Amino acid sequence: MLDPARLRLLREFAERGTMTAVAEVCGMTSSAVSQQLASLEREAKVPLFERAGRRVRLTAEGQRLVRHAHIVLNALDAAEEDLRSASTPRGPVRVACFATAAVHRLLPAIAAARARHPGLHVIVYELEPREAVEALRNGSCDLGISFTYSLIPEEPPPGISRRLLGVEPILIALPAHHPAATGEVDLRLLREEQWIAGSQGTTDHEMLDRACALAGFRPNVIHTADDYALVLRMVREGLGVGLVPELVATVVGVPDGVVLRPISTIEITRTTHVLLRTATPAVNAVLELLGG
Repeated sequence: MLDPARLRLLREFAERGTMTAVAEVCGMTSSAVSQQLASLEREAKVPLFERAGRRVRLTAEGQRLVRHAHIVLNALDAAEEDLRSASTPRGPVRVACFATAAVHRLLPAIAAARARHPGLHVIVYELEPREAVEALRNGSCDLGISFTYSLIPEEPPPGISRRLLGVEPILIALPAHHPAATGEVDLRLLREEQWIAGSQGTTDHEMLDRACALAGFRPNVIHTADDYALVLRMVREGLGVGLVPELVATVVGVPDGVVLRPISTIEITRTTHVLLRTATPAVNAVLELLGG
């Protein structure tokens, strides 16, 4: 019989790569983690680890067991939650969500939940997509609403499934008086512009870099901002141009003096998904209200 607690440590090791990192996350010493994983190896009766220089790594058998661990641990979590929830959606559902989707989808779902499921309590955490995935993976959230760009395809990690919520185009935000603001915009005509991008390291910043690279130039990024309302106001003040999802017009509103135009050079889309580990009655109730 394989110990579930040790399987959780194995899953953490597969994600983080070192005993020290696992120990920090799990509140243990590195020695204790090593001893527990050694016990798991004896339970499994196959070698799970091998030396790679001064470090250890998973063997092929270890990687196979990690895949099984995701299934087993998610099933255990679902069983525990199901017993707590019975068949009636109740209790807290912790949802990690980025801001525009929270306004457009999550808040209306919460309002509907109050009427349909009085025992259900939705807790909101504003997190960016990669942070939401990590929150799901470590169990600090039950659902995540995330997005990917067509230019940066990403698959969820093992143990996490996703359901489609919607797809929207990426538009170019320009001052209303800009010469290119009359119709579809060829990005190549904007190679000399100053650009407003998401913070360095974000998918928004990477998406802009890739879009412009496909148009044959490197954007001259002068300003960075992660709040779309701020981006649009910076465009209005003539500080640069930027790429924004279509949903921004609905959630934030487009200020006077700014226009959003489609891009003719390349089709860029943002796909929104809801992510989950285990489908409990409470989680399923929120999924239904979200439309996932």
